[in-house]
Order: sequence, then structure tokens, then C-alpha cells
Amino acid sequence: MLQQTQVSRVLEKFEPFLRRFPTIRALARAAESEVLAEWSGLGYYRRARLLHAAAKFVEEHFAGEIPSDLVRLRSIPGVGRYTAGALASIVFDRPEPIVDGNVVRVFSRVHARDGAADETSTLKWCWEQATIVATNSRSPALTNEGMMELGATVCTPRNPRCESCPLHDLCLARRGGLQHEIPKPKRAAARRVIQHASVLMLDRRGRVLIEQRPSRGLWGSMWQAPTLEREGETPITAEELAHFMGLCRAESITCTRHFEHGTTHRLIRASVWRIASPTLAEIRSAAESRNGSAYVEPHAALALGVSNLQRRVMSELLAAKPAAKTRPVSRTPRKQSVS
Repeated sequence: MLQQTQVSRVLEKFEPFLRRFPTIRALARAAESEVLAEWSGLGYYRRARLLHAAAKFVEEHFAGEIPSDLVRLRSIPGVGRYTAGALASIVFDRPEPIVDGNVVRVFSRVHARDGAADETSTLKWCWEQATIVATNSRSPALTNEGMMELGATVCTPRNPRCESCPLHDLCLARRGGLQHEIPKPKRAAARRVIQHASVLMLDRRGRVLIEQRPSRGLWGSMWQAPTLEREGETPITAEELAHFMGLCRAESITCTRHFEHGTTHRLIRASVWRIASPTLAEIRSAAESRNGSAYVEPHAALALGVSNLQRRVMSELLAAKPAAKTRPVSRTPRKQSVS
């Protein structure tokens, strides 16, 4: 949960997630839709899917017990070199290395090594250094945690607190006055522009039409209002959306607002559209033309697991309509009658 996510946001989700899935077996036996719903709001949903897959793998291959050696750890879905090293060293106190951004910064400054933090040669060298340190440590768990904490709290990217650093006398970067220049910053990745047009379609009972995204790709298997997407700078038009929704009248669909939503690799230009007084035929046609869609109460839609972007899309519905006091919605909504 803490990967690329602020601690304050994780704290809101961590204990509820563990209450819902207190054991590896409980997580392994849950439906993916349930896991995504509990993860909703944290973003980077691929992590939730991999965590779920890992629990099923551990339950099936290791009798529900996480192994301690690197070879078996690396066989678990979603467990790479860093996670395997963290589990082996911090959990089982085995002499295995860990390298994250904080560790890269500490090693680079101590040795005054030139190079960007994300260069292949820099990372290879840091793993070699971390292996030496872990192998020669009396407690790999404490040493590895200490290295990461040192980089996070003392040897920070900006304004490092060199006077408080236990490696003060060993640091060649500090000795040469280079601590603010090492390591060189990572290269900024270009972000793709995605047009994301969502349609809020309500039936006569005020329920909103939702659909499930494909299992692969951005926000895989999450729920959303019917959405047309494409890459590029050209905005999506009312005519395109009318055709997308199976409507005959493009003039009946209007845009209510625009906003931007950023992810690590994408800039998403979102637009929210409403259909003015849809006919019963249009309500039915919209549901029938969207594969795997259903009408649900707006508040119930959020319980299914939606992205933060879709929460913003549906915010005007949620603000206008209080939560209904009804039984909880199924995690996988079925087709419902339209009236």
C-alpha cells in the first residue's frame, strides 16, 4: 500500500483491509472485485490484483506460509527483487540486500558516486554495495531498515541533515560539498495525454448506469460510468458520445464539467456529460449497448470499487442524493430491470 502512496492515505485503508482479509487464506478466497473494492481510493490498482494473486499462489504452493528464501519468494506473483529482499531480510533476518530510492541516495553520497539515481549502472552498483553491507551485518533486518530510514529522514533529497547523520565522517559527498548535487535527478518521463469522457446516465429511479473496465490495462476490472477514451489532444465530441451510447440525438447530451487527473505516466483530460431527460427507450438502449453494465444507486456504485477519477465524475450525483438506507449492493451487479 505504501508504494508511491502517502502514509496518511494508507492509514485510512490499512486496518479496514486487514479486518476484511485477516489472513492469507481469507484474501486468497476472496473475489477480485471484493479486493479492488477494499483498495478503492488508493490508486495503482495493479498492486491490489498482484497482492490477491500472491495470496492465492502462497495458499496453493506454500500451504499459506510465506517462504524465507529468495528463490521461492521470487516465484510469487508480483514479488520482485526489492520485495523479496525486504521479506527475506526484515521478516526473516536473512543476509539479503534491499535497494530503494533512499538507499541509492545514501550509497551515492557516501561514495560520492556520479550518475543519475535511475541509471542502470547506478542501480547495479547499489545492489552490489547493499549485498556487501547485508552479508557483513550482524542483523540484516535492522541494517536494511536503518539504511532506508536514514535516506527517508536524514539523507533527504533536499536539505539533508548531514550534522545528524551517523555516516557523517564517512561521507565523501559531504566532505566535498557535493551532497546537494548527488545523485543526479532522474530523467522526467513524458506523460501521454488521454481523453476520458464519462456519461452519467440515470434511469427513472435515479440509479446511475455503470460498467466494468477490461481486466487488463489502466484501472483494470474497476467500475465506472460509461466512458469513451482515446489518446491524443483532440477532445471527444457530443456526436461521438451519442454514437457510443446508442443515442439518436447528439443535442441531448451536454458536457457539465472538465478536469485533469494525473497518473505517473498519463495526463488524463476528463469530461463529464449528462443526458437531458432521456426517454425510456434511450435508458434501455444505453444499458443494452454497454456490455456488462447495470443501473445501481450512486452510493452503491462506490462500494464496488471505482478509481479516484470516477469518484470525481460521480461527485455531483453523490452531492445531490443522500445514501439510500437499503441492503448492501452485490460486489458484482447483475442486469436490473429498467422502470
